[in-house]
Amino acid sequence: MSIVNGTNLNSVPSSQKVSLSTNYVDFTSSSTEGWAQQYLPELMEKEAEVFGPRTISGFLNQVGAEEAMTSDRVIWSEQSRLHISLIGTVDLDGNVSSSGAKGKFTVVSDIDGNISGDGFTIANHGVRNHDIVLLSTPGKVSRCLVVAVDSEAIGLRAYDEDVLTGHSETASAATLLVIGSEFKKGDDYDGSATRTANEPSFKTFTNKPIIMKDYYEVSGSDTSRIGWVEVSSEGGASGYLWYLKAEADTRARFNDYLEMAMLESIPGSNSTNVDGELGLSPESDAGTEGLFYAIEDRGNVTTGVTGVNAATDLAEFDAILAEFDKQGAIEENMMFVNRATSLAIDDMLASMNSYGAGGTSYGVFNNSEDMALNLGFSGFRRGSYDFYKSDFRYLNDRATRGGINATAGSEALRGVMIPAGSSSVYDQTVGAAVRRPFLHVRYRASQTDDRRMKTWVTGSVGAATSSLDAMQLHFLTERCLVTQGANNFMLLK
Repeated sequence: MSIVNGTNLNSVPSSQKVSLSTNYVDFTSSSTEGWAQQYLPELMEKEAEVFGPRTISGFLNQVGAEEAMTSDRVIWSEQSRLHISLIGTVDLDGNVSSSGAKGKFTVVSDIDGNISGDGFTIANHGVRNHDIVLLSTPGKVSRCLVVAVDSEAIGLRAYDEDVLTGHSETASAATLLVIGSEFKKGDDYDGSATRTANEPSFKTFTNKPIIMKDYYEVSGSDTSRIGWVEVSSEGGASGYLWYLKAEADTRARFNDYLEMAMLESIPGSNSTNVDGELGLSPESDAGTEGLFYAIEDRGNVTTGVTGVNAATDLAEFDAILAEFDKQGAIEENMMFVNRATSLAIDDMLASMNSYGAGGTSYGVFNNSEDMALNLGFSGFRRGSYDFYKSDFRYLNDRATRGGINATAGSEALRGVMIPAGSSSVYDQTVGAAVRRPFLHVRYRASQTDDRRMKTWVTGSVGAATSSLDAMQLHFLTERCLVTQGANNFMLLK
Protein backbone atom coordinates (compact mmCIF):
# COMPACT_ATOMS: atom_id res chain seq x y z
CA MET A 1 0.00 0.00 0.00
CA SER A 2 1.21 3.50 -0.78
CA ILE A 3 -0.06 6.93 0.20
CA VAL A 4 -0.35 9.44 -2.64
CA ASN A 5 -0.82 13.14 -1.93
CA GLY A 6 -3.44 15.08 -3.84
CA THR A 7 -2.31 17.20 -6.76
CA ASN A 8 -3.58 20.33 -4.95
CA LEU A 9 -2.31 19.44 -1.49
CA ASN A 10 -2.24 22.39 0.92
CA SER A 11 1.49 22.94 1.31
CA VAL A 12 1.64 26.71 1.55
CA PRO A 13 5.25 27.73 2.04
CA SER A 14 6.38 29.70 5.06
CA SER A 15 6.60 33.47 5.03
CA GLN A 16 8.14 34.94 1.91
CA LYS A 17 9.81 38.26 1.20
CA VAL A 18 7.32 39.27 -1.53
CA SER A 19 3.61 40.04 -1.63
CA LEU A 20 1.66 37.63 -3.82
CA SER A 21 -1.70 37.99 -5.52
CA THR A 22 -2.91 35.02 -3.50
CA ASN A 23 -2.60 37.11 -0.34
CA TYR A 24 -5.45 39.38 -1.41
CA VAL A 25 -9.13 39.12 -2.29
CA ASP A 26 -9.69 39.57 -6.03
CA PHE A 27 -12.13 42.46 -6.56
CA THR A 28 -11.71 42.62 -10.33
CA SER A 29 -12.09 39.07 -11.62
CA SER A 30 -15.19 38.36 -13.65
CA SER A 31 -15.23 34.73 -12.58
CA THR A 32 -17.63 33.38 -9.98
CA GLU A 33 -14.75 33.40 -7.52
CA GLY A 34 -14.24 37.17 -7.86
CA TRP A 35 -16.18 40.04 -6.34
CA ALA A 36 -17.23 41.58 -9.64
CA GLN A 37 -20.37 39.43 -9.71
CA GLN A 38 -23.48 40.61 -7.91
CA TYR A 39 -23.97 37.78 -5.43
CA LEU A 40 -22.30 37.95 -2.03
CA PRO A 41 -20.30 34.80 -1.23
CA GLU A 42 -20.50 33.14 2.15
CA LEU A 43 -17.35 34.31 3.87
CA MET A 44 -15.79 32.09 6.52
CA GLU A 45 -13.63 34.61 8.32
CA LYS A 46 -11.75 32.29 10.66
CA GLU A 47 -8.43 31.04 9.29
CA ALA A 48 -8.39 27.23 9.43
CA GLU A 49 -5.54 25.80 11.51
CA VAL A 50 -4.91 22.74 9.34
CA PHE A 51 -1.36 21.94 10.50
CA GLY A 52 -2.06 21.74 14.24
CA PRO A 53 0.70 23.07 16.50
CA ARG A 54 3.32 24.18 14.00
CA THR A 55 6.17 24.76 16.44
CA ILE A 56 8.67 22.04 17.30
CA SER A 57 10.39 23.68 20.28
CA GLY A 58 10.16 22.11 23.73
CA PHE A 59 12.56 19.20 23.38
CA LEU A 60 15.44 20.89 25.19
CA ASN A 61 13.08 22.18 27.86
CA GLN A 62 12.16 18.59 28.72
CA VAL A 63 15.66 17.16 28.95
CA GLY A 64 17.89 20.07 29.86
CA ALA A 65 18.26 23.43 31.53
CA GLU A 66 19.45 26.92 30.65
CA GLU A 67 22.24 28.75 32.47
CA ALA A 68 24.04 32.05 31.97
CA MET A 69 27.67 32.42 30.92
CA THR A 70 29.89 35.49 30.65
CA SER A 71 32.64 34.28 28.30
CA ASP A 72 33.16 33.62 24.61
CA ARG A 73 33.69 29.93 25.25
CA VAL A 74 32.51 27.31 27.75
CA ILE A 75 34.95 24.62 28.88
CA TRP A 76 34.09 21.55 30.91
CA SER A 77 35.94 18.44 31.99
CA GLU A 78 34.85 14.82 32.24
CA GLN A 79 36.28 11.94 34.23
CA SER A 80 38.60 9.44 32.65
CA ARG A 81 38.12 5.72 33.18
CA LEU A 82 39.31 4.45 36.55
CA HIS A 83 40.97 1.21 35.43
CA ILE A 84 43.89 0.71 33.08
CA SER A 85 43.01 -1.24 29.96
CA LEU A 86 45.02 -1.08 26.73
CA ILE A 87 44.78 -2.25 23.14
CA GLY A 88 47.91 -3.42 21.34
CA THR A 89 49.83 -6.24 19.75
CA VAL A 90 51.51 -9.23 21.36
CA ASP A 91 54.83 -10.83 20.38
CA LEU A 92 55.16 -14.22 22.04
CA ASP A 93 58.96 -14.27 21.62
CA GLY A 94 59.50 -10.58 22.23
CA ASN A 95 61.74 -9.09 24.89
CA VAL A 96 61.65 -5.74 26.71
CA SER A 97 64.77 -4.01 28.06
CA SER A 98 66.79 -7.27 28.26
CA SER A 99 64.47 -8.52 31.01
CA GLY A 100 64.44 -12.06 29.72
CA ALA A 101 60.65 -11.97 29.48
CA LYS A 102 59.39 -14.10 26.62
CA GLY A 103 56.26 -12.07 25.97
CA LYS A 104 56.00 -8.51 24.71
CA PHE A 105 52.88 -6.36 24.59
CA THR A 106 53.20 -3.22 22.46
CA VAL A 107 50.71 -0.44 23.27
CA VAL A 108 48.62 0.93 20.39
CA SER A 109 45.89 2.85 22.23
CA ASP A 110 43.77 2.85 25.35
CA ILE A 111 40.52 0.85 25.48
CA ASP A 112 38.54 3.70 23.87
CA GLY A 113 40.95 4.08 20.97
CA ASN A 114 42.73 7.21 22.22
CA ILE A 115 46.29 7.42 20.92
CA SER A 116 47.39 10.73 22.38
CA GLY A 117 45.95 13.77 24.06
CA ASP A 118 43.23 14.13 26.72
CA GLY A 119 45.60 12.94 29.44
CA PHE A 120 46.64 9.72 27.66
CA THR A 121 49.78 9.05 25.68
CA ILE A 122 51.32 5.76 24.67
CA ALA A 123 54.50 6.75 26.49
CA ASN A 124 52.49 7.27 29.68
CA HIS A 125 50.33 4.16 29.53
CA GLY A 126 50.16 3.63 33.31
CA VAL A 127 51.21 -0.05 33.47
CA ARG A 128 54.02 -0.59 35.99
CA ASN A 129 56.47 -3.27 37.01
CA HIS A 130 54.96 -6.02 39.23
CA ASP A 131 51.41 -5.36 38.01
CA ILE A 132 49.21 -8.43 37.53
CA VAL A 133 47.43 -8.26 34.17
CA LEU A 134 44.98 -10.19 32.03
CA LEU A 135 46.23 -10.65 28.47
CA SER A 136 43.46 -11.46 26.01
CA THR A 137 43.61 -12.32 22.33
CA PRO A 138 40.92 -14.07 20.28
CA GLY A 139 40.37 -17.46 21.88
CA LYS A 140 42.70 -17.18 24.90
CA VAL A 141 43.17 -15.27 28.18
CA SER A 142 46.39 -15.45 30.26
CA ARG A 143 47.25 -14.12 33.74
CA CYS A 144 50.66 -12.52 33.65
CA LEU A 145 53.08 -10.57 35.81
CA VAL A 146 54.65 -7.42 34.37
CA VAL A 147 58.43 -7.79 34.60
CA ALA A 148 59.56 -4.85 32.46
CA VAL A 149 58.14 -1.67 31.01
CA ASP A 150 59.27 1.09 28.69
CA SER A 151 57.54 3.96 26.91
CA GLU A 152 55.70 1.72 24.42
CA ALA A 153 56.12 -1.94 25.38
CA ILE A 154 55.39 -4.19 28.37
CA GLY A 155 57.30 -7.38 29.21
CA LEU A 156 55.20 -10.27 30.55
CA ARG A 157 55.65 -13.65 32.24
CA ALA A 158 52.67 -15.99 32.41
CA TYR A 159 51.61 -17.43 35.79
CA ASP A 160 50.53 -20.82 34.46
CA GLU A 161 53.11 -21.57 31.76
CA ASP A 162 56.80 -21.09 31.13
CA VAL A 163 56.26 -19.09 27.95
CA LEU A 164 53.20 -17.46 26.45
CA THR A 165 51.62 -19.72 23.85
CA GLY A 166 48.39 -19.93 21.90
CA HIS A 167 47.83 -16.19 21.56
CA SER A 168 47.12 -14.51 18.24
CA GLU A 169 49.79 -12.08 17.13
CA THR A 170 47.43 -10.29 14.75
CA ALA A 171 47.91 -6.52 14.75
CA SER A 172 45.92 -4.69 17.44
CA ALA A 173 44.15 -7.90 18.44
CA ALA A 174 45.34 -8.01 22.06
CA THR A 175 43.79 -6.43 25.16
CA LEU A 176 45.65 -5.95 28.43
CA LEU A 177 43.88 -5.20 31.75
CA VAL A 178 45.61 -4.43 35.05
CA ILE A 179 43.90 -6.34 37.92
CA GLY A 180 46.38 -5.89 40.79
CA SER A 181 50.04 -6.33 41.77
CA GLU A 182 52.35 -8.77 43.58
CA PHE A 183 55.63 -8.21 45.49
CA LYS A 184 57.84 -10.41 47.61
CA LYS A 185 58.22 -9.84 51.35
CA GLY A 186 60.15 -6.71 52.26
CA ASP A 187 60.36 -5.65 48.63
CA ASP A 188 60.42 -1.98 47.66
CA TYR A 189 58.71 -0.56 44.58
CA ASP A 190 61.69 -1.72 42.53
CA GLY A 191 62.95 1.82 41.89
CA SER A 192 61.22 4.93 40.64
CA ALA A 193 62.38 4.30 37.08
CA THR A 194 60.16 1.24 36.68
CA ARG A 195 57.27 1.96 39.05
CA THR A 196 56.03 5.51 39.45
CA ALA A 197 52.81 6.87 40.90
CA ASN A 198 49.90 7.10 38.47
CA GLU A 199 48.15 10.45 38.24
CA PRO A 200 44.44 10.64 37.36
CA SER A 201 43.63 12.35 34.08
CA PHE A 202 40.53 13.96 32.67
CA LYS A 203 39.17 14.98 29.31
CA THR A 204 38.43 18.59 28.50
CA PHE A 205 35.78 19.70 26.01
CA THR A 206 34.77 23.11 24.77
CA ASN A 207 32.01 24.82 22.85
CA LYS A 208 31.28 28.40 21.77
CA PRO A 209 28.01 30.28 21.48
CA ILE A 210 26.62 31.56 18.20
CA ILE A 211 24.69 34.79 17.71
CA MET A 212 21.27 34.37 16.09
CA LYS A 213 19.16 37.29 14.86
CA ASP A 214 15.86 37.92 13.10
CA TYR A 215 13.36 40.74 12.80
CA TYR A 216 9.87 41.55 11.56
CA GLU A 217 8.91 44.83 9.91
CA VAL A 218 5.51 46.29 9.09
CA SER A 219 4.75 49.77 7.79
CA GLY A 220 2.82 52.22 9.92
CA SER A 221 -0.12 52.13 7.48
CA ASP A 222 -0.43 48.35 7.61
CA THR A 223 -0.59 48.28 11.40
CA SER A 224 -3.92 50.08 11.20
CA ARG A 225 -5.35 48.22 8.18
CA ILE A 226 -8.14 45.79 8.96
CA GLY A 227 -8.18 42.36 7.31
CA TRP A 228 -11.04 40.18 6.17
CA VAL A 229 -9.48 37.00 7.61
CA GLU A 230 -9.61 36.43 11.36
CA VAL A 231 -6.20 35.10 12.26
CA SER A 232 -4.78 33.55 15.42
CA SER A 233 -1.21 33.18 16.58
CA GLU A 234 0.57 30.23 18.17
CA GLY A 235 0.38 32.12 21.47
CA GLY A 236 -3.42 32.30 21.33
CA ALA A 237 -3.88 35.95 20.28
CA SER A 238 -6.45 36.55 17.55
CA GLY A 239 -7.87 39.45 15.53
CA TYR A 240 -8.29 40.97 12.08
CA LEU A 241 -4.91 42.72 11.94
CA TRP A 242 -2.62 40.62 9.76
CA TYR A 243 0.58 42.04 11.23
CA LEU A 244 -0.34 40.47 14.59
CA LYS A 245 -0.16 37.03 13.00
CA ALA A 246 2.97 37.85 11.01
CA GLU A 247 4.76 39.09 14.12
CA ALA A 248 3.66 36.05 16.13
CA ASP A 249 4.78 33.69 13.35
CA THR A 250 8.19 35.37 13.19
CA ARG A 251 8.57 35.01 16.96
CA ALA A 252 7.47 31.34 16.92
CA ARG A 253 9.80 30.55 14.02
CA PHE A 254 12.72 32.18 15.82
CA ASN A 255 11.96 30.18 18.96
CA ASP A 256 12.14 27.03 16.84
CA TYR A 257 15.45 28.19 15.40
CA LEU A 258 16.82 28.39 18.95
CA GLU A 259 16.25 24.67 19.32
CA MET A 260 16.98 23.51 15.79
CA ALA A 261 20.37 25.24 15.78
CA MET A 262 21.29 23.58 19.08
CA LEU A 263 20.38 20.18 17.62
CA GLU A 264 21.85 20.39 14.13
CA SER A 265 24.81 22.80 14.21
CA ILE A 266 28.38 21.69 13.70
CA PRO A 267 31.62 23.51 14.54
CA GLY A 268 33.37 25.08 11.59
CA SER A 269 36.99 24.44 10.70
CA ASN A 270 39.76 26.75 9.61
CA SER A 271 39.73 25.14 6.17
CA THR A 272 36.30 26.61 5.36
CA ASN A 273 35.46 30.08 4.13
CA VAL A 274 32.70 30.63 6.69
CA ASP A 275 35.11 32.24 9.16
CA GLY A 276 36.04 34.85 6.56
CA GLU A 277 32.42 35.50 5.59
CA LEU A 278 31.55 36.18 9.23
CA GLY A 279 34.70 38.20 9.87
CA LEU A 280 35.92 35.78 12.54
CA SER A 281 39.54 35.08 13.40
CA PRO A 282 40.83 31.53 12.81
CA GLU A 283 40.91 31.06 16.58
CA SER A 284 37.22 31.89 16.92
CA ASP A 285 35.82 29.36 14.44
CA ALA A 286 32.34 29.57 13.01
CA GLY A 287 29.51 27.33 14.10
CA THR A 288 28.88 25.52 17.36
CA GLU A 289 28.65 21.91 18.51
CA GLY A 290 25.03 20.74 18.30
CA LEU A 291 23.55 17.67 19.95
CA PHE A 292 23.63 15.35 16.93
CA TYR A 293 27.23 16.26 16.09
CA ALA A 294 28.33 15.76 19.70
CA ILE A 295 26.78 12.28 19.81
CA GLU A 296 28.34 11.23 16.51
CA ASP A 297 31.70 12.63 17.59
CA ARG A 298 31.84 11.50 21.23
CA GLY A 299 28.85 9.21 21.71
CA ASN A 300 27.24 6.14 20.17
CA VAL A 301 25.35 5.57 16.93
CA THR A 302 23.15 2.59 16.08
CA THR A 303 21.72 1.82 12.65
CA GLY A 304 19.55 -1.07 13.79
CA VAL A 305 19.73 -4.74 12.90
CA THR A 306 18.03 -4.33 9.55
CA GLY A 307 19.61 -0.99 8.75
CA VAL A 308 16.16 0.50 8.16
CA ASN A 309 14.80 1.36 11.58
CA ALA A 310 16.96 1.44 14.68
CA ALA A 311 16.04 -0.21 17.96
CA THR A 312 13.05 -2.18 16.68
CA ASP A 313 13.74 -5.59 18.18
CA LEU A 314 15.12 -6.97 21.42
CA ALA A 315 18.37 -8.03 19.77
CA GLU A 316 19.12 -4.41 18.92
CA PHE A 317 18.11 -3.20 22.36
CA ASP A 318 20.34 -5.84 23.94
CA ALA A 319 23.22 -4.52 21.84
CA ILE A 320 22.41 -1.00 23.07
CA LEU A 321 22.38 -2.22 26.67
CA ALA A 322 25.73 -3.90 26.19
CA GLU A 323 27.18 -0.62 24.93
CA PHE A 324 25.67 1.34 27.81
CA ASP A 325 27.22 -1.19 30.21
CA LYS A 326 30.61 -0.24 28.77
CA GLN A 327 29.91 3.42 29.43
CA GLY A 328 28.18 5.09 32.39
CA ALA A 329 25.41 2.49 32.83
CA ILE A 330 22.82 5.20 33.58
CA GLU A 331 19.60 3.41 34.44
CA GLU A 332 16.95 5.77 33.05
CA ASN A 333 16.97 6.91 29.44
CA MET A 334 14.61 9.02 27.37
CA MET A 335 13.93 8.05 23.75
CA PHE A 336 12.74 10.73 21.33
CA VAL A 337 11.90 8.99 18.06
CA ASN A 338 10.06 9.47 14.79
CA ARG A 339 6.72 7.83 14.08
CA ALA A 340 8.02 4.78 12.22
CA THR A 341 10.44 3.87 14.99
CA SER A 342 7.81 4.54 17.67
CA LEU A 343 5.37 2.13 16.03
CA ALA A 344 8.10 -0.45 15.48
CA ILE A 345 8.96 -0.36 19.20
CA ASP A 346 5.26 -0.74 20.04
CA ASP A 347 5.05 -3.80 17.79
CA MET A 348 8.23 -5.22 19.31
CA LEU A 349 6.82 -4.91 22.83
CA ALA A 350 3.41 -6.21 21.78
CA SER A 351 5.01 -9.35 20.37
CA MET A 352 6.26 -10.10 23.89
CA ASN A 353 2.63 -10.37 25.04
CA SER A 354 1.31 -13.92 25.04
CA TYR A 355 -1.94 -12.65 23.50
CA GLY A 356 -0.23 -10.49 20.93
CA ALA A 357 -0.55 -13.05 18.14
CA GLY A 358 -4.31 -13.10 18.62
CA GLY A 359 -4.53 -9.35 18.53
CA THR A 360 -6.42 -9.17 21.83
CA SER A 361 -4.19 -6.95 23.91
CA TYR A 362 -1.13 -4.78 23.97
CA GLY A 363 0.48 -4.26 27.34
CA VAL A 364 -0.34 -5.34 30.86
CA PHE A 365 -4.02 -4.36 31.20
CA ASN A 366 -7.43 -5.93 30.62
CA ASN A 367 -9.13 -5.10 27.34
CA SER A 368 -12.86 -5.42 26.97
CA GLU A 369 -15.28 -5.05 24.07
CA ASP A 370 -16.43 -1.69 25.50
CA MET A 371 -12.94 -0.29 25.83
CA ALA A 372 -10.71 1.27 23.20
CA LEU A 373 -7.72 -0.93 22.50
CA ASN A 374 -4.50 0.66 23.64
CA LEU A 375 -1.85 -0.08 21.03
CA GLY A 376 0.95 2.08 22.38
CA PHE A 377 3.67 1.93 25.00
CA SER A 378 5.27 4.89 26.74
CA GLY A 379 8.04 2.95 28.47
CA PHE A 380 9.50 -0.41 29.34
CA ARG A 381 12.30 -2.02 31.32
CA ARG A 382 14.94 -4.30 29.86
CA GLY A 383 17.67 -5.70 32.07
CA SER A 384 18.50 -2.96 34.57
CA TYR A 385 17.55 -0.11 32.21
CA ASP A 386 14.32 1.88 31.96
CA PHE A 387 13.39 3.42 28.62
CA TYR A 388 10.71 6.10 28.24
CA LYS A 389 9.50 6.72 24.69
CA SER A 390 8.13 9.94 23.23
CA ASP A 391 7.35 11.04 19.68
CA PHE A 392 9.71 13.73 18.38
CA ARG A 393 7.73 16.15 16.22
CA TYR A 394 10.92 17.57 14.74
CA LEU A 395 11.65 14.19 13.12
CA ASN A 396 8.10 13.77 11.78
CA ASP A 397 7.10 17.17 10.39
CA ARG A 398 7.65 17.43 6.63
CA ALA A 399 8.70 21.07 7.00
CA THR A 400 11.53 20.17 9.41
CA ARG A 401 13.72 17.05 9.75
CA GLY A 402 10.88 14.83 8.59
CA GLY A 403 11.29 16.21 5.07
CA ILE A 404 15.08 15.95 5.20
CA ASN A 405 14.90 12.31 6.34
CA ALA A 406 12.87 11.39 3.26
CA THR A 407 15.94 11.86 1.05
CA ALA A 408 18.82 11.58 3.53
CA GLY A 409 19.29 7.82 3.11
CA SER A 410 21.81 6.49 5.64
CA GLU A 411 22.06 9.98 7.19
CA ALA A 412 18.37 9.99 8.15
CA LEU A 413 17.78 10.33 11.88
CA ARG A 414 15.24 8.03 13.55
CA GLY A 415 15.66 9.23 17.11
CA VAL A 416 17.95 9.92 20.02
CA MET A 417 18.44 8.37 23.48
CA ILE A 418 19.32 10.76 26.27
CA PRO A 419 20.25 9.75 29.83
CA ALA A 420 17.86 11.10 32.45
CA GLY A 421 20.63 11.98 34.86
CA SER A 422 22.76 14.85 36.10
CA SER A 423 26.40 15.54 36.87
CA SER A 424 27.98 17.34 39.81
CA VAL A 425 30.22 20.26 38.78
CA TYR A 426 31.72 23.33 40.43
CA ASP A 427 29.96 26.51 39.34
CA GLN A 428 32.18 29.57 39.55
CA THR A 429 29.17 31.89 39.40
CA VAL A 430 27.54 30.56 42.57
CA GLY A 431 30.82 29.42 44.14
CA ALA A 432 29.61 25.93 45.00
CA ALA A 433 29.15 22.45 43.59
CA VAL A 434 25.84 22.13 41.75
CA ARG A 435 24.09 19.38 39.82
CA ARG A 436 23.30 19.95 36.16
CA PRO A 437 21.56 17.82 33.54
CA PHE A 438 23.90 16.15 31.08
CA LEU A 439 22.31 18.39 28.46
CA HIS A 440 21.94 22.12 29.01
CA VAL A 441 22.05 25.40 27.11
CA ARG A 442 24.47 28.17 28.04
CA TYR A 443 23.56 31.72 27.01
CA ARG A 444 25.49 34.98 27.32
CA ALA A 445 24.32 37.26 30.09
CA SER A 446 25.65 39.85 32.51
CA GLN A 447 24.26 42.63 34.69
CA THR A 448 24.29 44.87 31.62
CA ASP A 449 22.80 42.63 28.94
CA ASP A 450 20.85 39.36 29.05
CA ARG A 451 21.13 37.67 25.64
CA ARG A 452 19.06 34.57 26.41
CA MET A 453 16.20 35.87 24.26
CA LYS A 454 16.24 39.61 23.57
CA THR A 455 13.33 41.42 21.90
CA TRP A 456 13.00 45.14 21.25
CA VAL A 457 10.90 47.41 19.06
CA THR A 458 12.14 50.30 16.93
CA GLY A 459 10.42 52.69 14.52
CA SER A 460 7.65 55.29 14.77
CA VAL A 461 4.71 52.98 15.55
CA GLY A 462 3.57 53.09 19.16
CA ALA A 463 6.38 54.42 21.32
CA ALA A 464 8.39 56.18 18.60
CA THR A 465 12.15 55.60 18.67
CA SER A 466 13.08 56.79 15.16
CA SER A 467 11.70 58.58 12.08
CA LEU A 468 11.12 55.25 10.28
CA ASP A 469 7.42 54.99 9.35
CA ALA A 470 7.31 51.36 10.34
CA MET A 471 7.53 49.05 13.28
CA GLN A 472 10.54 46.73 13.51
CA LEU A 473 10.49 43.94 16.07
CA HIS A 474 13.96 42.49 16.65
CA PHE A 475 15.01 39.13 18.11
CA LEU A 476 18.51 38.13 19.24
CA THR A 477 20.14 35.36 21.23
CA GLU A 478 23.68 34.14 21.86
CA ARG A 479 23.88 30.56 23.05
CA CYS A 480 25.45 27.12 22.76
CA LEU A 481 24.66 23.60 23.91
CA VAL A 482 26.74 21.69 26.45
CA THR A 483 26.56 17.92 25.95
CA GLN A 484 28.24 16.34 28.98
CA GLY A 485 28.84 12.62 29.04
CA ALA A 486 28.09 12.12 25.34
CA ASN A 487 29.35 8.54 25.73
CA ASN A 488 26.01 7.83 27.47
CA PHE A 489 23.95 9.11 24.53
CA MET A 490 22.76 7.07 21.54
CA LEU A 491 21.81 8.39 18.11
CA LEU A 492 19.41 6.23 16.07
CA LYS A 493 20.07 6.38 12.32
